[in-house]
Amino acid sequence: MKNVRSPLSARSLRLALFRLLVAAGPAGLRAGVIAERLGVQPSSLSFHLAQLVHAGLITQRRLSRQLIYSAEYGAMNALLVYLTENCCGRDAVCAPACDPAIGCGSAAPKTTAA
Repeated sequence: MKNVRSPLSARSLRLALFRLLVAAGPAGLRAGVIAERLGVQPSSLSFHLAQLVHAGLITQRRLSRQLIYSAEYGAMNALLVYLTENCCGRDAVCAPACDPAIGCGSAAPKTTAA
């Protein structure tokens, strides 16, 4: 791992971190692996991990001397449901931007008035 500061903003770093953990699956990743993959100093990473744990979006567990982090899929799904139901306001229905089963391509989000 390089000893340089990450060019990512806090928001971008947390999003990249969350995406990495979602892709890793329920087994999760060790903190050191996350730091290497994102190119972030462990001290900075621990702050962002703690924020995501506090928000309930990820979980932390100890395996011997290692800390393992995993996405909290229940919270993620609840957030997606909330955003989908409320993304366009009360007077509009949001259509999915893409079908994950077939890929998104360059599809733009669609909204229609209710």
